[in-house]
Amino acid sequence: MTPLLIAIVAAVMVATSFLSGIFGMAGGMVLVGVLLAILPVPTAMALHAITQMASNGWRALIWRRYVRWRIVVAYVVGCGFAVGLWSVWLFVPTKALALIGLGALPLATRFLPARLRARPEHFGHGVGQGALSMMLMLLTGVAGPQLDQFFLGGSLDRRQIIATKGICQLFGHSLKLVYFGVLIDSAASVEPTLVAVAITASMVGTALSKRVLEAMSDAQYRLWADRIILGVSIYYVAYGAYLLIAPAGT
Repeated sequence: MTPLLIAIVAAVMVATSFLSGIFGMAGGMVLVGVLLAILPVPTAMALHAITQMASNGWRALIWRRYVRWRIVVAYVVGCGFAVGLWSVWLFVPTKALALIGLGALPLATRFLPARLRARPEHFGHGVGQGALSMMLMLLTGVAGPQLDQFFLGGSLDRRQIIATKGICQLFGHSLKLVYFGVLIDSAASVEPTLVAVAITASMVGTALSKRVLEAMSDAQYRLWADRIILGVSIYYVAYGAYLLIAPAGT
C-alpha cells in the first residue's frame, strides 16, 4: 500500500473507532466496507479483526470497572458452540441473503413484546446471542445491529453496555482473526506497518470518544443508538434486496 492509501485508511480507522467508542456500533460496519473495497477478502477480514480487537480492547480497558462478566461468560460459551457447529456444518448463504438476515433480525426484534425479547442479563439469552453473533461474524465480518439491539434490551447503562460489549467483541474478533488469518489457506499476510497503524488509529479514536460518552445521558445514548440500529438495519435489508433483484454482473 502507498503512504497516501495508508494515511486514508488510518483516518477512516480513527473516525470509525470514535463512532464505535460512543455507541459501540456502526464503526465496524463502515470500516469493513472500506477495507473490502481496497484489499483482498482474507486480508481485509484479518486487518478488520486486528482493528476491532484493538478498538474494543482499549474501550473495555477504559471502562473496565463497568464490565458485567456474567454476560461475557455467556457470550463466550455461545461463540464456542458456534465455532464447533461451523466445523461440521459449513452452510454459506449468498451475500444478499446474509445482508437481509443481518438487517431483518433486529427489525423483527423491535416488534416483539417486551417479555419475549432477549435480555443480556439472562444467561441463556447471552449464550444464544453469542452463537448467533459468531456465525454472523464468520459470514459477513461483523455481528450486525442484532448484537446492539440485544444489549439495549436490558437494564444496563451506557457505560456497562460499552464495556461489556467491548470484551465480547474482543473475543469474537479474536476467533475471526484465527479463522481468516490462520485457518484459511489463501489468507494473505498483513503488512506489519499496517498492523501498527491500525492498532494506533483504533486506540486514538476510542480515547477521543470517552469525553463524548461521559457527557451523554443514558436517555440520549439509547435514543441515538436506537436510531442508528434502525438506519443500519434498513440499509442492510435494502442492499440485500437490491443484490437479489439486480441483474447478474451489476
